[in-house]
Amino acid sequence: MPRPDLRDQIELVLFDVDGVLTDGTLLIGPEGEALKPFNVRDGVAIGLLRQHGIKSGVLSAKSSQPLMTRATQLGMDVIKIGFSRKLEAIQQIAEEQGIAADRIAFAGDDVIDIPVMREVAAAYAPADAHPLVLDAADYVTTTEGGRGVAREIAEDLLSARGFDLAGMYAHMLGDDEALRRIVQ
Repeated sequence: MPRPDLRDQIELVLFDVDGVLTDGTLLIGPEGEALKPFNVRDGVAIGLLRQHGIKSGVLSAKSSQPLMTRATQLGMDVIKIGFSRKLEAIQQIAEEQGIAADRIAFAGDDVIDIPVMREVAAAYAPADAHPLVLDAADYVTTTEGGRGVAREIAEDLLSARGFDLAGMYAHMLGDDEALRRIVQ
């Protein structure tokens, strides 16, 4: 039985990182430091969500400095990293933010994400997610992980609120300062 469509009521969007905000590639530098390739389109998505009153955050089982740096640069409202028990983390986030689970969207790509996907109002998966995750998702993006998944989700959520593309980006059109703030 399909769940009701609550996308127009989402107050917080949480993203898994590896395989959603990145393509899952992990680069190890000569000193052993981990590097993660993020997509600038997803940075625009976080600013777009913020502009329209929707909070954002990351929920990841892994912890890394590049992830912390990127989430902080983007001004994400929630940064929960190093949480392998994601279902407990989502419940904690809901309590801390004062937002019910039926007002939270989550994007995940691997089996560890399925319990969270079952708990939230809108579960997203990138096009190249694990088959079990694709089955658990309410919505599957056309975009693969690390290629702008957050941007596609942000636009989908705003479309569910009745915005067309021009309306979503009205604050940026013709305003170079707004563009600089949102892209960071």
